Amino acid sequence: MQSQKLPLGALRLVAQYHNRVWGGKYLKPEAEEPVGEAWIVYEDDKVASGLHEGRTLAELAEEYREELLGRRVTSQTDARFPLLIKLLDCGEWLSLQVHPNDKQALELEGPGHFGKTEAWHVLEAEPGARLISGVKPGTQPGALAQAIRQGAVAELAEYIDVEKGDTILMHAGTVHALGPGLLIYEVQQTSDITYRIYDWDRPQTGSRKLHIEQSVAVSNPEMAGEVCHLPTSMRDSDRRQLVCCDYFTLEIMSAETNSIELDTGGETFHALTTIEGEMLVEGNGWSEQLGKYDSIVVPASAGAYTVKPLGRFRALKSSVEPTDDVSA
Repeated sequence: MQSQKLPLGALRLVAQYHNRVWGGKYLKPEAEEPVGEAWIVYEDDKVASGLHEGRTLAELAEEYREELLGRRVTSQTDARFPLLIKLLDCGEWLSLQVHPNDKQALELEGPGHFGKTEAWHVLEAEPGARLISGVKPGTQPGALAQAIRQGAVAELAEYIDVEKGDTILMHAGTVHALGPGLLIYEVQQTSDITYRIYDWDRPQTGSRKLHIEQSVAVSNPEMAGEVCHLPTSMRDSDRRQLVCCDYFTLEIMSAETNSIELDTGGETFHALTTIEGEMLVEGNGWSEQLGKYDSIVVPASAGAYTVKPLGRFRALKSSVEPTDDVSA
């Protein structure tokens, strides 16, 4: 006799924290070693509480499939949770790096691997904070390949200034790096394939190597990040689309007194992260209160649900639903 499935409400996950040589002061200021990454929505994250406590997001995706992921998602990645969402705390320059697209990932890494298109939303930026997004216009493929092999890519890099609220869509094939003084929300395909081109003369270790020939194979000198600047003001109960691509849609929401009504439509899960203030998220038979940098995954089967402000809040919503601009 088949056991009955437990109800599937919103899922609060236990984040995974990772030490990085470039880590900063925001995520774990008391840590002995610098913490650079918090993987806040990831297929191997465990559910923090409730009926599914202790189970991983991947296990639930395999069991519930369309109920959790949604019709659009299962048509693309079957039972695989399609996104990885991180907070990145940048105390120093990250390596200059590049990611493959889906076809290249399959060819270079084998079956079961996805490419890595990603987007960054700047949560905090110290004065003068910069990042690298592509290489100088007019750079030819041969010149880029030579610079990669000679460790001279930093001389070709295109540096851009960024500030709090900026969003950058970084397609696979783009040479890039985050600079010091940044706290970043990153949403990406569920892939951790990173080809390091140059690591600012840090010594290579067993877990931190350069990937020169792979970088040559996938770097595209014509690719650069697409930058979106957040409007200086948002109205009460406001939603704005920041990024939309084949792999994910990223929106920002803001409210102070009025609630925001959302609906998964059965098409996709919603991953919500509060970035300022507090909010109460209520669906059919479940509710979750979220403070700053708390996250939940709302399953596709939730349908209509409500986000209520507990004072002024801002939050990010990642999903897999190409949509038009949602601003009213």
